[in-house]
Amino acid sequence: MAATGVVAEPKTKYDRQLRIWGDQGQAALEKASICLLNCGPTGTEALKNLVLGGIGSVTVVDGSKVEASDLGNNFLLDEGCLGQPRAKSICSFLQELNDAVKAKFVEEFPAHLIDTNPSFFSQFTVVIATQLPESSLLKLDDICRKADIVLVAARSYGLTGLVRVSVKEHCVIESKPDHFLDDLRLHNPWTELKQFAKSIDINDKDPVVHKHTPYIVILVRLAEKWADAHDGNMPSTRQEKKEFKDLIRAHMLNIDEENYKEAVDSSYKVSVTPGISNEIRQIIDDDSAEVNSSSSDFWILVAALKEFIAKEGNGELPLEGTIPDMTSLTEYYVSLQKIYQAKAEFDCLALEHHVKEILKRIGRDPDSISRAYIKTFCKNSRKLRICRYRSFEEEFSSPMVSEIQRYFTDEDYSYAMNFYILLRAVDRLAANYSRLPGVFDSEIDEDIPRLKTVAASVLSEMGLNGASLSEDLITEMCRFGGAEIHPVAAFVGGVASQEVIKLVTKQFVPLRGTFIFNGIDLKSQVLVL
Repeated sequence: MAATGVVAEPKTKYDRQLRIWGDQGQAALEKASICLLNCGPTGTEALKNLVLGGIGSVTVVDGSKVEASDLGNNFLLDEGCLGQPRAKSICSFLQELNDAVKAKFVEEFPAHLIDTNPSFFSQFTVVIATQLPESSLLKLDDICRKADIVLVAARSYGLTGLVRVSVKEHCVIESKPDHFLDDLRLHNPWTELKQFAKSIDINDKDPVVHKHTPYIVILVRLAEKWADAHDGNMPSTRQEKKEFKDLIRAHMLNIDEENYKEAVDSSYKVSVTPGISNEIRQIIDDDSAEVNSSSSDFWILVAALKEFIAKEGNGELPLEGTIPDMTSLTEYYVSLQKIYQAKAEFDCLALEHHVKEILKRIGRDPDSISRAYIKTFCKNSRKLRICRYRSFEEEFSSPMVSEIQRYFTDEDYSYAMNFYILLRAVDRLAANYSRLPGVFDSEIDEDIPRLKTVAASVLSEMGLNGASLSEDLITEMCRFGGAEIHPVAAFVGGVASQEVIKLVTKQFVPLRGTFIFNGIDLKSQVLVL
């Protein structure tokens, strides 16, 4: 009994999050190794969330000692930590939050470690860099990209902050979009589905049977009737779709038949354009789909998917195999479930065959990709996503001028763009004066024109010659004095940890650009630069 209790404990501890990313996602988290650079409030908040979520191991890199100012904005520190290494104190408290997580620290300033020991970072799954100046961030990004390590940069600065992901390529199978059309194939039903639909008389006058015929059956039957009368075509124009709805309503015996109301509401599904989406087309036509022995499992599956579409799929993707809840007799619903599951299993086996053949061709073990992984891929083949990120060097040295100008002149995005430029400008000013603007109250008035001048040079480099920033924001950035205010740090750190979870579990789509938090107007926006 004791052994059983030990095994069940992690599932109990992580019960709620398991419902979101499942056993596979949790297993990925527990295998991950995270490095945090600088454990101020922003970094601490990010790491706290990951430790509570059951991340495998964390390493905190920070060369500072705990000062009195740390106690006011970092809830993991107390008076007993004063004078102690900040990394050591944070690690100790994090370990208390979840003793299943391995935590260690390196008492060294991140900038020095980046300069002297770049190979240090190759041991990690993700590096979270907080409060790093631009010069160090550029070097770290280059190190991480060469080692294929994911970098998440986060910074809070007064009432603003940013989060930015950097990795060459991130492939997502379980993107889990908020809204997505059910994969029912009503526009192109296969033989078994059509046979089942024909076995049910939708004109049956028995009120119980009639009002419990699944809407899938109703739509398959009536779509076939429509096609017979319209040269094999489905409803396409607005008028035709209205007429098709009228055809459905004409088969109702009573106005309270929920199944027919469901059929009317879902009638548009018979008019879905056959084939695959443009986004999936771009993925299967990507150069990486031309695989070799060094290709990732994801791209091998994409290559197999391309072959499946051309052969067994007849231009369609593998069926997902699930159906939504609907008004139906239990026996009808169970039969439909089995029909969809059988088709999905058939498609999965076909794709698995292509995978094995490709693996043989490129000289790899044909069983090296698990069936569970292939099955997950099949189920989510309509929702695949590829995220490719420009490096920080590319972003800074080769600005996308048209996008920058669009953001800068757009009233909704102009403040976010202003903050982005000012966050870069404060680092340059700090490099010249060895301090951030506004750190000393007595020099704020002098720092404002200094920051304005530096910001103008950043604007010029970005292709915005002659443009000017908000005078009020320049003043506010100086008043911030580089402070990490705990509520802002908690929010920015929370966003950073959320992105790390997406990247580690390879579920959901991570931020595609630079996330900017505007604490003055309480707005969050993403700039794709």
